[in-house]
Amino acid sequence: MRPVQYKSTQSQPIEGMMQPIPIREFRGLNTYDPYSIEDSYFTELQNMSTDDYPALSTRPGYTIQGTFGSRVLGMGVWKGRELHAVFNDGTWRRLIGNAWTTLASGLSTSAEWSFTNFDGNLGDVNLIGCNGVDSMRRYNGSSVSVLSGAPSNGKYITTYQNRLWCAVGNELWSSALDQPQNWNQFAGNQQDSYRKTIESSHGEDINMLSGSLYRLTIGMPSSIHLLMGGQPSDFNSRVVTDDEGVANNNAVTAREGALRFMHKSGIYEYSAAALPDKGFSELIRTFYSNVSSASAAGSDGLRLLFSTQGGETLVYDQRIGTWTRWLLPTPTCYAAIGQDLYFGTASGQVLKLGGTLDSSNHIAWKAVTKPFTNGSIAQRQRWLKMWVVVEMGVGSVLNISLSNQKSGESWDSVSTFTASSTVSQRIIIPVRKFALENTVRIKLEGMGFVRLHEITRQVRQLPLY
Repeated sequence: MRPVQYKSTQSQPIEGMMQPIPIREFRGLNTYDPYSIEDSYFTELQNMSTDDYPALSTRPGYTIQGTFGSRVLGMGVWKGRELHAVFNDGTWRRLIGNAWTTLASGLSTSAEWSFTNFDGNLGDVNLIGCNGVDSMRRYNGSSVSVLSGAPSNGKYITTYQNRLWCAVGNELWSSALDQPQNWNQFAGNQQDSYRKTIESSHGEDINMLSGSLYRLTIGMPSSIHLLMGGQPSDFNSRVVTDDEGVANNNAVTAREGALRFMHKSGIYEYSAAALPDKGFSELIRTFYSNVSSASAAGSDGLRLLFSTQGGETLVYDQRIGTWTRWLLPTPTCYAAIGQDLYFGTASGQVLKLGGTLDSSNHIAWKAVTKPFTNGSIAQRQRWLKMWVVVEMGVGSVLNISLSNQKSGESWDSVSTFTASSTVSQRIIIPVRKFALENTVRIKLEGMGFVRLHEITRQVRQLPLY
C-alpha cells in the first residue's frame, strides 16, 4: 500500500521583506547627527547604565549616609578606609559604620576643602586638609589638630616626591622633605622646602594641584603646567597648554595613570606624556557648555563621573568606552573607599552609590533611540513588527512611545506595562499608526529597575520615490 503524499505549498517570498533587525548591544549616549549614528546608540539617556553591557539597565541607586548643614565642602579618605567630610555648618566629621563623629568645629562655612594622606615624620599616616581660610589641619587616627608650620592660606593640598604641596594664589609651596610641619627650610640641600610663582599669560591663580601622576600637575582656569624633577635643585615647571585649563580642584579625577579633568571646552584626558585630549568625550560634546566652577568629578575604579549644573552627571564606562547620563542630587565632591563611591551634595547630604532605589524611591529613567530608517533615508518602508525584550523588577513601570520626527518631543504613547512580579519577557510595540512612516523613533521610559536586552524591528522595503 502506497502512502498518500501531499505536495507542500511553496509560498513566494514577499518582495522587499526584510529579516528582523535585532539590536542586542547598547553603546550608550551619542549626540552626533541622529541619522548618521549606529543603531546601538541612543540620542537621549537618563538614569541608565552600561554596567550590564551589552544590556542597558537602570543606574545604581543611592543611600543617605548623613545630612549636616546645607552643603558638603569637601571629602577625604584616611588610609583608604575612613570617610571624612566637612560641612558648611563649620564641622569636620568622620563616618565609621553608620555613626558620625564630630572632630572639629568653628571652621569656615563657605571655603572648599581638599585632602591628602601623608606620613613623613608624623609617626603614622595622617589625613591632611586645607581650605585657604582656616589653618591647615591633620587627622592622626583619633583627633583633628592644626598642622603647625604650614601656610594658613594654602589651598589644594597634594602629595608629590615625599613632600606636601599647596597653592597660595599663583605661588606653589612645598614642605621640606618628609617634614610636613616645616615649609620654610631653605638651607641649600635636597631636604629643602620649595616655593615658586607659576606665571600665567592670563594672569590667573592656581586652582588645582594633583600629585597622582609621575609629575606634579598644576591647573589654572585657562592653562595646565607641569613640575618636573625630584629635588629643589632640579625642580622646574613648564607650560603644557595655554588653551585649556581646569574648572576647579574637584573637577579632576585620576585613574590608571591618567588624569581626567573638566573645562568649559570639554572633558579632557591627560597622562603627562602628551597634550590633553578630549577625543574620548566628543560623543557627548553638547554637554560641555554645562561645565562650571561648581562641577565635580570622581571615580569608583570602573566608572568616571563628571557632574555639571543641576545634578546632571555624565558617566563614562572605561571598560567599553560608553557614555550615559544620570540625574543625581547635585554633587559637590566625590570620595571612594575601594569600589564604594560616596558623594557630597549641594544640600548637605553624603550619599553612597549602590542598590536599586534612591533612598527608598524608585528611579525614573528614559532612553530614546535614534530615528530608524532604511539604508537610504528616502527609501519608503512598511513597518510590520517591533518588540523589546526586558527584565523588570516588582512594581516597575515601562511606557513606550513612538515618533515620526527626527528629534523633539512629538510623541504618541502606544503601550504601558507594569510588572506585578519579577519578569523577563518580550513586549510587542504596536506600530499601526506608524506603519508607513519613513522614520520612527522609540522612547522607553518608566520607574524602577529594568534591564533592556533587545530592540527588534521588521520592515518591508517599498519603492524608492
